[in-house]
Amino acid sequence: MANIARRTDTAIDPFFASPLALFEDMVNRFFNEPVSARPWYPAVDIAENENEITLTADIPGVKMDDIEVKVENGALSIGGSREFQKQEEKGGYHRIERSYGSFHRAFTLPDSVDTDKVEANYEDGVLKVVLPKKELAKPKTVKISLKK
Repeated sequence: MANIARRTDTAIDPFFASPLALFEDMVNRFFNEPVSARPWYPAVDIAENENEITLTADIPGVKMDDIEVKVENGALSIGGSREFQKQEEKGGYHRIERSYGSFHRAFTLPDSVDTDKVEANYEDGVLKVVLPKKELAKPKTVKISLKK
């Protein structure tokens, strides 16, 4: 019976803890975890016009050789890794906020994308993927003459 009470206490305690205590616990766990244990995902913007869809991802500090971009089974995936840059200094780091390790993002593509013509370039920490639309998917204007 004591074992059940102990499990119940640990399951309920977080609900009764003060918000400050919960925040402190979260911060302590975050900063005490190994850097590689914290996942990171590059921020992505997606824009569309009548001819193409453009995906732009911020991936600073990642070498071009460490980035993989592929289209497979109707999805665009980008992945790669950023290595931890250990600096040898007396006293070490006071704060580490940037995330390191591998990342992966995947995006389902609409049928309108011509996957054979996808292009990507990487410059100054920014990955840009251009996904051209198929001719059939582009809007067309047809002028219709009026008759009396």
